[in-house]
Amino acid sequence: MTAELVRGQNHPLSQARLEIRVSAGTPIVAAAALSDENGRIHGVEWVAHPGAPTQPGLEVSRQAAADHRLAVDLDAVPEAVHRVGVLLALPAAGAGPVRFGAVAAPFVAVTGLDGAEIASYTITGLEAESAVVALELYRRQGAWKVRAVGQGYAGGLAELLTDQGLPQARQLAGSIDDAVAQGLARSVQAPPPRTADGDRSRQAAAPALGPDQGGSAPQPGQAPPASPYGGQTPGGPGQPVPQTPSYPGPAPDPDAVTRSSTPTAGGPIDYSHPRRQNAAPPPPPPTAPPAAPGQPAQPVAGDATGWSMDERLYNQVWGMFEDLARSTAAYRSAVDFAESRMDKELEQVLSDPRSRIGGQGDAAREAARARHAQLVAQAAEALDRDLAQLTAEAEVVEPALPPAYARWDSPVWHDYRVPMEVPMALRLGDLHLPEADGIRIPMLVRLPLERGLWIDSGRTGSSDGSFADSHALGRLAMETAVAHAARLLAVHPAGEFTVHVIDPAGSGAQPLAPLVRTGVLAAPPALGAAGVADVLARLTQRVDLVQMAVRGGAADSLPPGFDASQQLLIVNDFPHGFDDRAVNQLRYLADEGPAFGVHLMMVADREESSGYGPLLDPLWRSLLRLTPVPDDHLADPWVGHAWTYEPSLVPPGSQVLQQVLAQVAAARTKYV
Repeated sequence: MTAELVRGQNHPLSQARLEIRVSAGTPIVAAAALSDENGRIHGVEWVAHPGAPTQPGLEVSRQAAADHRLAVDLDAVPEAVHRVGVLLALPAAGAGPVRFGAVAAPFVAVTGLDGAEIASYTITGLEAESAVVALELYRRQGAWKVRAVGQGYAGGLAELLTDQGLPQARQLAGSIDDAVAQGLARSVQAPPPRTADGDRSRQAAAPALGPDQGGSAPQPGQAPPASPYGGQTPGGPGQPVPQTPSYPGPAPDPDAVTRSSTPTAGGPIDYSHPRRQNAAPPPPPPTAPPAAPGQPAQPVAGDATGWSMDERLYNQVWGMFEDLARSTAAYRSAVDFAESRMDKELEQVLSDPRSRIGGQGDAAREAARARHAQLVAQAAEALDRDLAQLTAEAEVVEPALPPAYARWDSPVWHDYRVPMEVPMALRLGDLHLPEADGIRIPMLVRLPLERGLWIDSGRTGSSDGSFADSHALGRLAMETAVAHAARLLAVHPAGEFTVHVIDPAGSGAQPLAPLVRTGVLAAPPALGAAGVADVLARLTQRVDLVQMAVRGGAADSLPPGFDASQQLLIVNDFPHGFDDRAVNQLRYLADEGPAFGVHLMMVADREESSGYGPLLDPLWRSLLRLTPVPDDHLADPWVGHAWTYEPSLVPPGSQVLQQVLAQVAAARTKYV
């Protein structure tokens, strides 16, 4: 059973590897600090925070979000460490809440790796504090325990860290604020900026602020205040997600899209492609027909800025993703405020002895519940209005998407031709939120890929039991990888993308059959330890050659016949057939490969691979995690929603994959 702690209470911990889950209802910063037996933090390297998310035995979130999951391995912390503190703080920048008393009480739970709660703590009683020590894991006589602390600090992280003896407290607090403001390593990458007066103007819904949150209730017809979490990162889109879902549609790290240049303050944003800035201005995008009086404008596919229809659709999908994130944030914030207000009103009724006699108390309680219901109904009405507009837009945009952005069941694939140019982005799947389950936002990643992919073949937290058989889930993961690889081949010109496969035990033969039969692979899948070593040696050597040529300014001096195409390595059934040398080569390809045309796609069960321990942690962190079944593991860069990701798979019984790959193979033969 879960131990529900109160301030000062402790509870024993029987596990060393834990997960700490934080839910706050509003974006907050989560950090973890290591300290000695006296509670002193010896240096900045003892604190895991968004700017440095991993420390010995700790890993925290890389951005401000409403929900966090912190990983703790007590066996991996240094011997000198006797305490591990979980620190929470409100973002210092922006116009959001500045004190915990203005938001819902944060909830913190310590769980095992299986998700079972060990202890939980709701941090109540906070008022002017903007930073708080939520929990403390401490070592006592060789055993670990958890204690509910709830110590708040009105001076923020700087005061909190100073109180724990850190000499560089203010400098570290400043660097944490900078990391949060810049959105470093977001799960879902931030979208490219849009001009305020561009062709496509959107009304972004921000989290609602109550009167005690530094805001005022919007009047009827008045737009909600701008969200403080809408700033873009200086880095770009290339990955969705988060980490980056290079997601255009979330690409939004999360995981996503291409890196955008930072606009000058106050100046217009230049949307022109870096290689087309001297070209003629883009033609105007399509415009919607005039709407009837009192009715919203009818959506039009491509109603966004861009040099081409693909670019306009890309930006439009981005806008839809952002609109849904902010509209949902506004709804959730309004509901949280309504519940908080009702709780305070009921608490006041119960605290007054006079209201407990007669019908006065009952009337006050009914009035509080009625006000709560009214506020929730207003929030739901606003959300339904936004969702109706987004639904109408999605119904127009989805059929207009080109092959690179379209689902596999789209009719556009039946008219597929091998392209002459590489598109801006690639669809990896769909994203959706529970409040808008019927709206699917395409998850696009910018090309060329800026990070590798990890298709997790293990059980996910959102699994509904449909794949209780691990072999069935592993096969589906490989089918997902094949679908992604086929799409990458299909959207590149003939001869400009090459796929290699490592399948040491041959367990992926059936899912790989479409790639093998059509002859689009560079060579048959590599089998056994010898095959693994050969492929990894060739690809690492290729990265070394290109790296030396580029850094030496002699890119034209590569050996004759050198294959200059983008390379993708699919690794199935990892870590079977891999020794330490092969693992290090994989890490090298994951880190250095994308910049020099070599990309990695791992199909592996993270839990089964954990036997390698911390050696694999840098590898996993460098890859964008995707799943073969729906799973809510990606976060957006604005308010930190947990988005449910669904992979883009070929419909059962469809022959579209074989038809597309046959055309790719035929075009490659002509090219050669």
